[in-house]
Parts: sequence; C-alpha cells; structure tokens
Amino acid sequence: MIARALILAALFGSTALVLAEASRAEPTPIRKPLAELPIVIGEWQGRVERDFQPDIVKVLGVDDYANRSYVGADGRRLGLYVGYHSNQRQGDTIHSPLNCLPGAGWIPTEQGRRTIDVRDSSDGPQRRSIEVNRVIIEKGLDRQLVLYWYQSHGRVVASEYWGKIYTVVDAIRLNRTDAALVRVIAPVPSREPGVLETSDSAAVAFVEALFPHLGRYLPS
Repeated sequence: MIARALILAALFGSTALVLAEASRAEPTPIRKPLAELPIVIGEWQGRVERDFQPDIVKVLGVDDYANRSYVGADGRRLGLYVGYHSNQRQGDTIHSPLNCLPGAGWIPTEQGRRTIDVRDSSDGPQRRSIEVNRVIIEKGLDRQLVLYWYQSHGRVVASEYWGKIYTVVDAIRLNRTDAALVRVIAPVPSREPGVLETSDSAAVAFVEALFPHLGRYLPS
C-alpha cells in the first residue's frame, strides 16, 4: 500500500511538472456547448437542473458543464453530469468522484468496472466497447449506483491514473490537455432482491443512448 502511494505521488508530481513546463498556448478545439446536449435522449426525457454556485464551479475547475436529470419511460430517474476542462495545465485538473462524493456524505461501499457496448456516433453504425467505473455509494439509508469515466480525444478511460498519463502524452504530442468527466447516477430505491440489478440495467441503457451524442460536445 505504501509503495503504491509513493508511485501515485510520483506520477501526479511528474504530471504537474510536465504540464507546467509545457506552457505553449493550446489550440481551441471546435465543439458544441454542453448546454445544447439533447434534452430527449432515446426514451429518456431530460430536465436542466439548477446551475452550481460560482464557488463550486471554481473548485471543480470546469470550463463548461451540464447538470441534468433524465426520466425513462418507466418513470425511473437518473442524474447526468458532464464536466469539460479545456486546459489542465494550471491546476484545474479533473476531480475524481471518489474524492468528491465522500465530501458530500456519500460512502463508496463497492467499486469495480463495467464494460458497455456503445455506438460511436448517433448517425453511424460503428460500435465499440468502453470500460467505465461502477461504484455503489451509500449515505444513511440511501443508496445509489454511479457509472463514470474520463473522455478525451475520442478516448474513454476508466482509470484515473491512466487518465493522468494520457494527459501528459497528449500535452507533448498534441499540445492539448482538454478532457471531460462523464458521470451517471441511478438511485437504488430499496434493498429488495433485484432492485440493484434494475438500477444497473437502467444506468447502462442510458449510457448506451447517451454515448453516441457525446462526440459532438467533447472534441476528438
């Protein structure tokens, strides 16, 4: 455990050093604002949630974000957050949900990965498998399922550490450090048998419907 912590500390330290030294102005990629993300995604009807307070936006360090809730045809509700960082050179790096959720009182009780088969775009047949994080969180009697991943330049990464490595590689190779965090939250309304599995299936179905749209808002 100590060895792993030292390796991670060295990784994050070297990441900060490389990004600080690579101070050339980054090109501004062409993309659509996240506010234009569709309100209707597949069978899911969305609603724009209240904007974050300025101090929260400052802590997140995002340059653009979407905070939505979506309701499925069966009445099941999901939460969606997409946070886009145009530049991660000045300390505005993406915050892992595993660091942020405990601060809001949510305790991760189960962590793993999930592979989801998705279409690359809404107007094309090409498909691929993406690996995302799957976390169960609890606060008191409440329980939720969280799926999240990091996305940049057409790449989907579940690992926070590989995400840091790719940021350094892209800074050197492309002179770009832009990336996004995509997070989907599904409430788990009870602990009865099958309820968690139903919430999991709903979250996966939403990701399958959402993913083809993201390429228009998160630059490749």
